[in-house]
Amino acid sequence: MKTRPFLSIVHSALLFFAVLGLVGCSLLPAPRKDPTRFYVLTGPSANELNSGHKKGQIKVGVRSVTVAPYLDGKTMIVRRGPNEIDYRDYARWAEPLATGINRMLVARLHLSERVQRVIPQPFPFDTTRDVDVQVNILRCEGMVKKDGTASVSFMCGIELVRAGEQAGAGEVLLREVYEAPQTPWREGDYAELARRLSEEVARVADRVLAALPAE
Repeated sequence: MKTRPFLSIVHSALLFFAVLGLVGCSLLPAPRKDPTRFYVLTGPSANELNSGHKKGQIKVGVRSVTVAPYLDGKTMIVRRGPNEIDYRDYARWAEPLATGINRMLVARLHLSERVQRVIPQPFPFDTTRDVDVQVNILRCEGMVKKDGTASVSFMCGIELVRAGEQAGAGEVLLREVYEAPQTPWREGDYAELARRLSEEVARVADRVLAALPAE
């Protein structure tokens, strides 16, 4: 005679927890889409790299690009004044900044009709080079001024020296600090920022090419 009340209690308990589960599910917030976006520097197209243009005689060694420690990450940066930087958590580089700049620098130098070959570090023992280039990135970010205007902030050191063991090895052909003009940038448009910074890396390559010795 006691079985029926016990079954009723069990049935009620199961019904209660089922309803509670349904209510709980309806109260849980819907999963949100990850807002993080990833960006890369823009280099020459495959058609440009395979254009078959006439090649010169100069062999250029590209030493590994270095970046200031605060840039040594994948989070994109916006500078606010000389001493304040803002890491944008939802805007990231898809590769380390030094890797991207090195890749693009090699590609841009390869396009020159004066260059026979571009050799990135580590250098093969059986390959000679005519010149070596070293680029040290000091700034590579967006910048927002107190008045709200935004621009690109890019600065780097460039050194080009004669390589190898021939006469004149070690001669400095170019040593300068290049600071880009303050090109306008729309705050929050990180694709545009990546594109503008790519243009500055291309200008660095152009400065190197202009300093190459006569063939």
